[in-house]
Amino acid sequence: MIPARGGSKGVPLKNLRPIAGRSLVGRAIDAALAAESVTTVYVSTDHPGIADEARRCGAGVIERPAALSGDTASSESALLHALEILEARGERPAVTVLMQCTSPFIRPEDLQAAVTAVETKSADVAFSTVEDHGFLWTRTPNGNVTAVGHQVAYRPRRQDRAPQMRETGAFYAMNTEGFIETRHRFFGTLTAIEVPAWTAPEIDTLDDLEHAIRIAELHEAPVQALDVDALIMDFDGVHTDDSVTITQDGTESVKVSRSDGMGIKMLRQAGIPMVIVSTETNPVVTARGKKLKVEVMQGVEHKAEAVSTWIKEHGLDPARVAFLGNDINDLPAFAEVGWPLAVADAQPLVTRAARISISAPGGHGAVREVCDRILAARNENREVNDPAGLLPRSIPQPAHIA
Repeated sequence: MIPARGGSKGVPLKNLRPIAGRSLVGRAIDAALAAESVTTVYVSTDHPGIADEARRCGAGVIERPAALSGDTASSESALLHALEILEARGERPAVTVLMQCTSPFIRPEDLQAAVTAVETKSADVAFSTVEDHGFLWTRTPNGNVTAVGHQVAYRPRRQDRAPQMRETGAFYAMNTEGFIETRHRFFGTLTAIEVPAWTAPEIDTLDDLEHAIRIAELHEAPVQALDVDALIMDFDGVHTDDSVTITQDGTESVKVSRSDGMGIKMLRQAGIPMVIVSTETNPVVTARGKKLKVEVMQGVEHKAEAVSTWIKEHGLDPARVAFLGNDINDLPAFAEVGWPLAVADAQPLVTRAARISISAPGGHGAVREVCDRILAARNENREVNDPAGLLPRSIPQPAHIA
């Protein structure tokens, strides 16, 4: 169960904020679904946008009443409400996990360790902690400070001091019966699941969010193969380098990459649906689409709406669709797909919102690199995705500028 209110004051709609192209609530759902013993994931929310994102990411939704959605409402109250709803449906899990999507780096293996501890009755509650050697202090009513948990006259070296454990707040696996009886997350026998320090940050402020984005860049391995079912692309700055040549008579021309064209051809042969979505209406875009034999939508003022409609018309799962963009007018469309991608020279806001940043710039092989990654995923699952044997046996390396 993932509680996710819409009323965060420090960071508005915090639970929908992306880190490496995935929303906080989406990241929590991904981690839960990847844990072996987790059978069902629910998001308890009062916000329709969070509910839509939860469903898109594969979770069920429990609508939280307003009385349990204020700033003072506890996570326990949301969890008890959710269990009451499930009980009315005839569902009562043996183990209940409370997850906080404000902890964006929950690892499935750590979550699984907590569930296993409760499943095997090693503990009634297992929760995430991180090793901590810090000296804590608290301020007294008169404005002075006093030590907490240590003697001020004794200052051992770090290696000589017994480590303490700090609760991260990321997850709590609990025996369901015990939780319902005590109505609190701590009861009975407790055990701690120690997690790596880099996974411990919580998102409460914009600074926390910025810090988490940097952590993702350092610790999360870049995706190579890209397992998606469709590709949507911007034109200017993606198929081109975002520059235009204007002749004396006002004729516009752009430069495109032949390697991009070959990548598109291979995707087309593999049966991958594609579309180019452009804000402008330009004969150049029409000509390029015709040359590539790719559907083109031009004069699109609201890309998110156009993308959503195209996905529905083609019967696709949005979570398995990629959008390749470069500028801020692509950001609304990013929210409609599971795989927002940014070319190497994309605007900074676009790069930050992308799930993957492509190594090649627009007009210089970015489209080809995406095509190669999609084909690589298909090649890894050849028997399922390529029964006709259309895909090349080896996938070329991403194109780069010489």
